[in-house]
Amino acid sequence: MFQALQSDRLASLDAFRGFTIAGMILVNNPGSWSHVYPPLLHADWHGCTPTDLIFPFFLFIVGVALSFSFARHLEGTGRRALHLKILRRALIIFALGMLPKFLPPPADFSELRIAGVLQRIAVVYLATSLIVLHFSRRAQIWITAALLLGYWAAMALIPVPGSGVGVLTPEGNLAAWIDSYLLPGSMYRVTWDPEGLFSTVPAVATALLGVFTGNWLRSGRDRSEIAAGMFTAGWLAILAGLAWDLVFPLNKNLWTSSYVLYTAGAALEALAFCYWLIDVRGHRKWAQPAIVYGLNAITVFVASGLLTKLLYRAKLADGGGPISTWSWIYQNVFLPWTTPEGASLVMALSYVVFWWLLMAILYRRGIFIKV
Repeated sequence: MFQALQSDRLASLDAFRGFTIAGMILVNNPGSWSHVYPPLLHADWHGCTPTDLIFPFFLFIVGVALSFSFARHLEGTGRRALHLKILRRALIIFALGMLPKFLPPPADFSELRIAGVLQRIAVVYLATSLIVLHFSRRAQIWITAALLLGYWAAMALIPVPGSGVGVLTPEGNLAAWIDSYLLPGSMYRVTWDPEGLFSTVPAVATALLGVFTGNWLRSGRDRSEIAAGMFTAGWLAILAGLAWDLVFPLNKNLWTSSYVLYTAGAALEALAFCYWLIDVRGHRKWAQPAIVYGLNAITVFVASGLLTKLLYRAKLADGGGPISTWSWIYQNVFLPWTTPEGASLVMALSYVVFWWLLMAILYRRGIFIKV
């Protein structure tokens, strides 16, 4: 579980991962969900806010990192051993996603939600790894295209009982119907789930686009050429996503094909910027705080989520009755000196800093926890 730092790691990728994880913690932990600035919320349905970029960014990073790790493992690890390692890692990530559901008080197992962020990461990692191991790079491109076009065709052409063809409302779309059939009573919403089964299919394409980016970064070309290629590809993907949005809207909850291209393009731009500034120009100090986060990304994501849930479930006495410890901190520490929205944001930022300090201790001691 504890692993030494690879000497050939790409610092820009660690920084990009760190910024992404910090963003996840920020948007997942406002002081009050009733008082959040709109950019820090997901789009209600169609559309894409800054918050909607964070999850696909992480899946994209999974693909980039996978390209680098497989290049190392295939040189000294047999296929059978690598398969077992992939399966083990996917199961651990999935189990970590389920862990908060078993915190006290006891969960109602009849309504236990199976889907979730880490669960989707686990499934996407497993599927993407097997595709990369068993198919050529050309075949991987065709598979990515098939995932995106096939998902679009299915959502647009397969009739949904009670709704019809091409319906993309929360209750009437094909993904919601499939999820409600396979996961009855255990979804995030009554009729749909943002990390449901069917919408995980195009999420695999997000990771595969990350793999292609990783291959480009490892191509041996001049670093300036690599950065320029990423910037160009990023803008082309963004434009393609916006064009596809006209007929298949950007939608994080459905993980639409247009959303895959648009967010992958944005991820390419962000990674290209980090790569150009850190690995091409050699300016690393500004990104060091993000690198600290990025080297223990899964650890801080899981640990921060567990602590948040515990603080919500632990009750404190208050004048109007018992409230959660999290709400008590928001109301008594942050709210008295600013607006509700400002207090909510400052509390979230404070939580990001709190976890960064803990990760900095691990970083200074050379402790990097890998799954």
